[in-house]
Amino acid sequence: MLSFFKKYRLFAVVMICLSAIIMTLFYFALRKDNVLPVYQPTNVNVELVDNSIQHISKYHKINDFSLLNQNGETVTQDHYKGKIYVADFFFTTCQTICPIMTKNMANIQKEIMDDDQVMLLSHTVLPEIDTVAQLKRYAIEKGVNDAKWNLVTGDKKQIYDLARKSYLAVKSDGDKDYSMVHTENFMLIDRERRIRGFYDGTKEEEIEQLLRDIETLKASYED
Repeated sequence: MLSFFKKYRLFAVVMICLSAIIMTLFYFALRKDNVLPVYQPTNVNVELVDNSIQHISKYHKINDFSLLNQNGETVTQDHYKGKIYVADFFFTTCQTICPIMTKNMANIQKEIMDDDQVMLLSHTVLPEIDTVAQLKRYAIEKGVNDAKWNLVTGDKKQIYDLARKSYLAVKSDGDKDYSMVHTENFMLIDRERRIRGFYDGTKEEEIEQLLRDIETLKASYED
């Protein structure tokens, strides 16, 4: 019996090592299912991406910005430093998809109210109409919490560039006056200012997925 074990000891060791490798590979394969993608200009609908960056396939991040919120305060990328946040583009006089988007963003606000890791950021695509005063009225009407959610306005070219060159979120309506056709997109942005998800802001099931993805993203920083 002892000689039998000696004879097959090497075989047993090899099989144990092989089993350990297979189990490790399965573990990491399953973990990958819970890792959110990092979106680049090359794998987003080309209509939403400015021509100048359509070739970029890696290292894409949200550019620096400086805009005014509903309280007339300057909001920059530093306000979101180290935060996960949800961004979108809207305008206050929109009567089609914006009311639904705003309602759903308000629902997200309720879910993250006590979560210091997550914030919201909404950009107007009509800054000539959506002044600070107009955004303030809208914020009060929609129940915006100033500590969690910034509605921002400012230079139209800067907003256009953010929409088309950073968030990859809206369609162009001609380049001369930086006109934009806003979409229903909500974008999930990570702590490194990378896009980790796109969601239809008018659909409740996509909002539910967004909330789940926020938890997935938060968990990825705990590893």
